[in-house]
Formats: sequence, C-alpha cells, structure tokens
Amino acid sequence: MLGDKIGEVKGRRLVRRVVSVDPPTAEVTFEDSGKMFGVATTGIGSYTSIIQPDGTLHGSGQGLITTTDGEGITWTGTGNGHFGPGGSVSYRGMLFFRTTSKKLARAHNACGAFEYEVAADGSTVSKVWEWK
Repeated sequence: MLGDKIGEVKGRRLVRRVVSVDPPTAEVTFEDSGKMFGVATTGIGSYTSIIQPDGTLHGSGQGLITTTDGEGITWTGTGNGHFGPGGSVSYRGMLFFRTTSKKLARAHNACGAFEYEVAADGSTVSKVWEWK
C-alpha cells in the first residue's frame, strides 16, 4: 500500500554515455535538491537504462542523499520507463533506502515508490511515496 509522500526533489541530468549497443544501454548521472523525509537535502545518483525491443526502458541505479548537516541516506532502485516528446523520459519504480542517521532513522530499510521525469532540456523531478 502506498503511504505518505516522503520526498520531492528537482534537479538536472549531468552526464549521459552509451555503455553498450547490444543491447542499447546508457548510463546517466544526475544531481538534485529538495526534501526527503521532511528534511532539506541534496543528492547525486546514477542509473543505467537498457532499451527493450519494444522501445520501453528498464533501469537500475544507486545514489547518495545528504542533509545540510552532513547526514546521509543511500539508495538503490529499479524501474521501467518510456521516451516522450523531444527526448523526455518518464520512469516508475521502487527505491530502497539505508542510513545510519538517527535524525533520518525513518529512512532506514524504507521502500519508496517513485515517479521520475526528465524533461527534454535535462531538468528532472522525482516524487517518492513510502511503500507500507
């Protein structure tokens, strides 16, 4: 069951590189900022997407989220997506969080269902809801 919205961040795609043509696979690195678990954060992550024969995308990634006072959350995730107008991309999937932070203890071993949108200009928006 989906629970509360636990985060919304906005950012930008930094790097894209092709890592294979068989199957077509790209690696993307991004950075963002916003709020996660009610705390102001900045983050960086990367994911690899494989273009499926039907044109959809399957990706997996990992990242690090930090607070202004240096506490951190790591995440791994996987999702499916599709291309949109002008080279935009839309993904849906799951994130798995870990932290040793006392302030962010709610995040430890939490799962989050996410929506991740990349606009044609490379700007990103990610929204995450706790999976209960």
